[in-house]
Amino acid sequence: MSEPTYKALIVDDEAPARDLIRAYLKAFPAIEVAGECANGFEALKAIQETRPDIVFLDVQMPKITGLELLEVLDSPPAVVFTTAFDQYAIRAFEMSAVDYLLKPFSQQRFAQAIDKITDRLRHQTPQPIGELVNASHQNGEPLTRVVAKSGNKMVVIPIDDILYVEAQEDFVLIYTPTGRYAKSQTMAFYEQQLPASQFVRIHRSHLVNIDHIQRLEAYDKESYVAMVSNQQKLRVSRSGYKKLRDTLRF
Repeated sequence: MSEPTYKALIVDDEAPARDLIRAYLKAFPAIEVAGECANGFEALKAIQETRPDIVFLDVQMPKITGLELLEVLDSPPAVVFTTAFDQYAIRAFEMSAVDYLLKPFSQQRFAQAIDKITDRLRHQTPQPIGELVNASHQNGEPLTRVVAKSGNKMVVIPIDDILYVEAQEDFVLIYTPTGRYAKSQTMAFYEQQLPASQFVRIHRSHLVNIDHIQRLEAYDKESYVAMVSNQQKLRVSRSGYKKLRDTLRF
């Protein structure tokens, strides 16, 4: 029985790092390099076009990080992460039991990662990417932006541009002045990760950016609606009204 072959994509903003991985891969004839990318935007396009089996993915890149790229992939390929020392990223890798290489890495350490990822592919063992993404945010720092997918492209949304987050059955919709974007995380995730001084859970279905509330209107005797800057009216629960009063101090 012949050994299976795999296509690999190398994603790193530093050319020497890409060259090193390509050189190390020469020892593995069953792995063909399908391409190289210097940033996450190029990588999204290459993944859609080449459908690699393995991606060597740098975590710290300009524009968008490797983890932000993974968030927008519907069916991520097998990933070997590469990273310089980053205590939060490493902790996330360890918590999620994913494959990673700490720069600078030796050819021997690289070979170990290849053995692990090809064994995962042979046995069709999924990587816990969702767990990794969630773990990577447990660094105590609030989100400053959200990366979303729009068609075949990625959109970087500064949190100041978020009007509100709306809960759906198993995902959320993020509304901005230019459109809405689906994200697989839960409402509880965004309530925890967005700054509490700016985003208030006004209802079980809505987390609103108070900077985009234009006014509150009485809905009936004991409830209100919030008019936001896209002219949508959002129901405000009794507890949500109290949170708004505490935050806005009115």
